[in-house]
Amino acid sequence: MKTSTAKEDKQYDKAMVNRIARATGHLKTVRNMVEEGRDCSEVLVQLAAVKSAINGAGKEMLKHYIETCLEEELEKQDGKGLEKLNKSIDSFMK
Repeated sequence: MKTSTAKEDKQYDKAMVNRIARATGHLKTVRNMVEEGRDCSEVLVQLAAVKSAINGAGKEMLKHYIETCLEEELEKQDGKGLEKLNKSIDSFMK
């Protein structure tokens, strides 16, 4: 596992904010489409884009957690690091 640098953390944070902004943008589009009474098939396409953006952000967050945060948790040797990871995976996969 690796420890991230401050520069890598900033790059990660910026990328994550961009992913969340993309999902937010898709969701706003869905809302506007529903308010305008757009065709259901078009709305479903946009909902799929929201779902994909959210899943992508979650996947990147999970990878980041495993690559950086988990190492710190395991170093504590209190047995809670893997438990915390498992809870995070369970929450994400619901």
